[in-house]
Amino acid sequence: MITHSRSSPALPRDALRLWTGLIAIAAPILHSATDLMELTSDGFTHVQLWINFAAFLPMPLLLPGICAALDPRPGRLCFAGALLYGAAFVYFMYTTIYAIQNDIPDYATLLHDLGFPYTVAGGLMVVGGLLFAIGALRRSPLPRIAVWMFLLGIATNLVIAIIPAPDILQTAGSGIRNAGLVLMGLYILNERTRAKA
Repeated sequence: MITHSRSSPALPRDALRLWTGLIAIAAPILHSATDLMELTSDGFTHVQLWINFAAFLPMPLLLPGICAALDPRPGRLCFAGALLYGAAFVYFMYTTIYAIQNDIPDYATLLHDLGFPYTVAGGLMVVGGLLFAIGALRRSPLPRIAVWMFLLGIATNLVIAIIPAPDILQTAGSGIRNAGLVLMGLYILNERTRAKA
């Protein structure tokens, strides 16, 4: 007869919290750095795009990972939003590879080339982000300031998509959203430390 130790689930949960927390900090910081690189270079560079791809690589699983790392777990609305947000970033990874392979000089050209599918992915990111944030505010232990920052960033990106605005405002929206994710990562790492104490 096989018996399972009561402590056996702790290691996977501990590892999930560790990696989710670290990625929730590193990936958004990298993404914001590439936004600043794009602004200062007045367009895309190959180095900036490769760093951007590295930042996008874990994003499809980041919000689902955050949901899984939380105790207590958030509700279905939060998970559904996390999955939609992640699905959008699968497409955004493709757009980065497309920009690298085709020597796309800037965001406007990329948007022109990809057109409607890019707009759909942007909408998916916004809807997913809104659902995740609303679900997290309703039922999750995440710090409210982190969720509100994420929500504000998503809302800023939505408004800028509807009303033409300077690129710096789009960058600001992404930066606020990313700051919210970093705070979520810090919270998860802090909770991991407290659980081990």
